[in-house]
Amino acid sequence: MEEQYKEVFSFLHDRNPNARNVAMANILPLTVAGSPLRSLFFSGMKSGGLNSTSDSEVIRDLKLLCRDQPATAHDAFKALVNLSDSHLLAPSLSEPLFLAFIVSYILNPNSVLSDLACMVLSNITTHSGPCVALLKQEIEVIPFPDGKTSNYYPTQSLCATSPPPSKDFKGTPQKERALSLLIDAFASSATLEHESTQRKGKLHFLASVFANISTQPQGREFLLTPCKSICTTKEAKIEAPLSSLLPFTEHPDTIRRGGVASTIKNCCFVHEAHKALLSPESDSFRLSFANEPVPGLDILPRVLLPLAGPEEFDLEDTELLLPELQFLPSTKVREKDSILRLTHVETLLLLCTTRWGRDAQRKSGVYEIIRTMHETETDENVITHIERLVNMLKREEAPEEATTGSIREAEESDEDEKIVEV
Repeated sequence: MEEQYKEVFSFLHDRNPNARNVAMANILPLTVAGSPLRSLFFSGMKSGGLNSTSDSEVIRDLKLLCRDQPATAHDAFKALVNLSDSHLLAPSLSEPLFLAFIVSYILNPNSVLSDLACMVLSNITTHSGPCVALLKQEIEVIPFPDGKTSNYYPTQSLCATSPPPSKDFKGTPQKERALSLLIDAFASSATLEHESTQRKGKLHFLASVFANISTQPQGREFLLTPCKSICTTKEAKIEAPLSSLLPFTEHPDTIRRGGVASTIKNCCFVHEAHKALLSPESDSFRLSFANEPVPGLDILPRVLLPLAGPEEFDLEDTELLLPELQFLPSTKVREKDSILRLTHVETLLLLCTTRWGRDAQRKSGVYEIIRTMHETETDENVITHIERLVNMLKREEAPEEATTGSIREAEESDEDEKIVEV
């Protein structure tokens, strides 16, 4: 059986497109987890140590077949989604040329299989190497003339399932940072009310990519550093990339809102950024890794809204709440996924690791929202974290020592209250 399938592999690079399609359809079942012949795809691959990364022939074919005709490309993308859970494939799928293709393919609104490409990118960025590669990756784009519906065309996306705008389209290519473009595409691909009709894909799995990136120190710095991309209009204020993700903590899709929730949580590991994370946009702060002042991100409403339900508060408690949390309708539904509720509570706990973060939460009615949530919570792990949060918010604080006003001095953290990043 093994030898027979190896013969089928040879048809993946056959000149006949029908032969490639049939071969791809036959080997796709072998790529699923638990398949006894799955090891055939990793035969001869080496990764780590002093040896350079080496692809097997079948993996090289799969990467090329992602550019093939729709049916073949669909199965090739799906095979890579299945196989990319292995660390052996991470270096191969994050090499510059293929990474540029995957990102460019996702960015092109006409890409038919962009959601599968997002899944591949999500899987490989669970490893630190591809995260670092994506942080450094630049994409070649050609800006559209004024008046077009899109801002640019990613030239390396060209293939059968990702057509260019027009046959006679011309322009001067320029380099743009991949992650900046991905965040812009993610933010414009959906709204809270409905999905965008301008794109073939929904791009929900990009939220998982951003969550993976935010596990790296360089990733958190990128998300918190104001930057400008080709999508930034002249009149728009330059903001931190994280600000574009915040509206989706209550999006109907679990993958999208879950990835965003994890990204916010991971950014809270940056203690010096707590003031910026909790302050309004009108305020700005100097961070050690950012060349420009960082405008306030005001994340509390976005973190607390998923934890709030339809319960009514008395007038005294209502006045303590943030404006966005006051007088919520009777139809308001608390986050149904216990893992996401836990993520938001952990975010609040991380913000408690600085004195300024604790004080900001006390002034914003966090305790009142959490107290009401605790009354209906059924998950024991969430309850444990809620009680820990309440203890931190209600404990007595030592008198603050005089400081010179610098961010670093104002944000000393309590080492014994840290949440360990996993």
